[in-house]
Amino acid sequence: MASIPSISITTNLTRKDSTMKTIAKLTFVSAMLAATPFSLYAASHSAAPASSASSASQTTDGEIRKVDKDAKKITIRHAELKHLDMPAMTMVFQVKDPSLLDKVKQGDKVSFVAEKEGGQFIVTQIDAKQ
Repeated sequence: MASIPSISITTNLTRKDSTMKTIAKLTFVSAMLAATPFSLYAASHSAAPASSASSASQTTDGEIRKVDKDAKKITIRHAELKHLDMPAMTMVFQVKDPSLLDKVKQGDKVSFVAEKEGGQFIVTQIDAKQ
């Protein structure tokens, strides 16, 4: 009679072990499935630089609010930057070439090209409108 409870205990332990393994597998699979959509999103929204041909067609209108030659930055109130998925706003940009800052002054209406490089928004072209 003593051996029957012993078998029952072993069977319960085996079931618990099997259940824990199943839970562990399901948790792993759930984590993998949850991470997949994010990795696809991250890949589709990477900060890869745009080609010069596509960015040339991505000019945006704006107005110069401030030119900071020492910091090599420019503040622009701009229209929507569709290629960067950014609404209209006023923001500070770095400039790719500091000589671009010599082409504009505060209050100028401009047409410019901005790109995202290395996590920074950079003005690569700018022209004052007449």
